Amino acid sequence: MSARARLYIPTDMRTGSSGGAERTQYKWTVLTVTTVGVLMSGIDSRIVVIGIPQVAAALHADAEQAIWFTQAYVFGSTVTLLFIGRVSDMMGRVKIYTVGFTIFTVGSLLTSLSVSPDYVIVFRVLQGFGSAALFANSAAIITDATPSDELGLFLGINQVAFRVGAMAGLTLSGLILLFFDWRALFYINIPIGIFGTYWAHRRLKEISKPARGIPMDWPGLFTFTAASVSILLALTYAAYGTFPVGGIAALASASAVFLALFVYRERRVPHPLLDLELLKIKEFTGGVVAQMLNSLAWGAVILLLSLYLQLVKGLSPFAAGISIIPFDVAFLAVGPLSGKLSDKYGHLPFTTGGLTVMSASLLLLSTTTVSTPYAVLALYLVVFGVGVGIFSSPNMSSIMGSVPPSDRGVASGVRATFFNVGYVLSFNVAILVMTAVLPFSVITAVISSPNPAAIAGVDKVLFAKGLDYAFQVSAVINALAIAPSVLRGKRVAGSASSSQPTTGLELE
Repeated sequence: MSARARLYIPTDMRTGSSGGAERTQYKWTVLTVTTVGVLMSGIDSRIVVIGIPQVAAALHADAEQAIWFTQAYVFGSTVTLLFIGRVSDMMGRVKIYTVGFTIFTVGSLLTSLSVSPDYVIVFRVLQGFGSAALFANSAAIITDATPSDELGLFLGINQVAFRVGAMAGLTLSGLILLFFDWRALFYINIPIGIFGTYWAHRRLKEISKPARGIPMDWPGLFTFTAASVSILLALTYAAYGTFPVGGIAALASASAVFLALFVYRERRVPHPLLDLELLKIKEFTGGVVAQMLNSLAWGAVILLLSLYLQLVKGLSPFAAGISIIPFDVAFLAVGPLSGKLSDKYGHLPFTTGGLTVMSASLLLLSTTTVSTPYAVLALYLVVFGVGVGIFSSPNMSSIMGSVPPSDRGVASGVRATFFNVGYVLSFNVAILVMTAVLPFSVITAVISSPNPAAIAGVDKVLFAKGLDYAFQVSAVINALAIAPSVLRGKRVAGSASSSQPTTGLELE
């Protein structure tokens, strides 16, 4: 990634004239195998969101522990993504992807056997480790096997699978909780995980050439992890109001120091954990910054809506899950089409337009009250889903298509890291905003209530008002993502970052 000429002889299955039928068949094999992984991740993400009140009541968890049932999963993924990205480039993306399936499945089993909130949190972190291997490699494996003029479509289909899983999670969680206890929420991952691990091992091929012999940047891994852990804990404690101000300041300062050490280290080692040269690619940097701001804005939206529907509107878990489905239906209708059109017309109109629609939808959601009719809320969810669908796959295609094939593993890890950092902080930001309009004790009482019907009417009104302020701030943050999205510009044909396969000399 420095200013040098790299002799790049393609090793993937997208080039050359022979074996066209085999290459065409394999790209669909890759799509179906990786789709199982994101399907399982989608199911797991929503099953837990809908079931939080029930898990918290069964294990006598307080509000902080209940929120960490979801945050621990993303937290575990976030602090390991760069490590996974580098290891994947060193050992092979397919191998690490398969191992990730196994870890995710084991984490699901252990979570289902937990006997206390702390065990749930720890094993959810383990699930996050496995998820990191799946997410950091699925996009890279698809990119390796797919022609650049079809990349947006294939990534869009892959994201549709996540939405299908998310929709299934919304309904399955409600059905499961009608007949079984919360542990059954995690049982569903086990057979899918076993099948996915076996299928990935049997059907996927290693197209990329692993960079064997390159040492792992352990100091870089340590400083990055320490910086991530420190800032996430600082913001968590700040949001929940259970830690001294001096302690929060110390954690934030430690994060800044570790981050500075990480950047210093990465700029001076021959094989860094994070190749900062990637950030010199304008399209790549603009895409990941826009994605981080976007995920910071909407990461907590579905969870907040689930709490609103169950704790304010008094719906059952099943009814709450069904009520959120218009968002996913809208995404499913728009996502693949947006990806396909971006292959033809470029990403910029879709990424910018999608962010604009999302900001408008968040402002609409900020007008909801205790008495808002469901038909109005459903309309807002449709607009929200359309915005996410327009933005997501063109933005991912832009990011992944802007880097050389040899760097796709670490680039995918960077992309997922930026997304997860925003996502895991999203709820913290929402809670901080809500505490500006109602006491933290009220938020705690509402979230951890074992009986939503017993929540006082005034507390429901205050909680809904706090949600409105959170949605307003999210709309502003999401609007800020438009600037880096636009400033990344359009890809220059034949540039070093183009994903178009070549047969000769690439200049970087």
